[in-house]
Amino acid sequence: MNDYRKIRYWCQDETRFGLQTISRRKITACGIKTIGIEQWKFLYRWLYGLVEPLTGESFFWEFTHLNSVCFEIFLELFSKKYPKDLHIIQLDNGGLHKALSLNIPDNIILLFQPPYCPQVNPIERLWAALKENFKWINFQTIEELQTAITKNLNKLSKRSISRLTGWKFIIDALCVANI
Repeated sequence: MNDYRKIRYWCQDETRFGLQTISRRKITACGIKTIGIEQWKFLYRWLYGLVEPLTGESFFWEFTHLNSVCFEIFLELFSKKYPKDLHIIQLDNGGLHKALSLNIPDNIILLFQPPYCPQVNPIERLWAALKENFKWINFQTIEELQTAITKNLNKLSKRSISRLTGWKFIIDALCVANI
């Protein structure tokens, strides 16, 4: 049995960012249709993320694909960043998370949320907030998009992440569990 320094609870998910314009509502005068230039290029990247609601700590990595190979690499990179802790990770029931060939690092325990319930995963709120910064912006290249993603991730503070993801019932449960 390994002696871990502490037990940590994380929430994990993936989201897609692409060159296709994220169009959302714009404030206009009554009866005036929203005008915006849209782009329909289907080049994109997948952002894999982990957030710790209690502290606001986060870990993100960008991949070109959404599959079990990338997910395994992501878990390995995360495990190496925090090798002395035991990590309980809440995630959805996506096929990439349950692949039979998936090698899970020893210091990670996967905790699957109920199927078809993305609303129970706090990281979904972070994705929504992050994508608000990308609405009606057109990127000409995937490199421009990657730069913008990195800048927006670097702007996130632990406090803002904790406010978005630290739901009271989760924090209460972690306190009761002494985590």
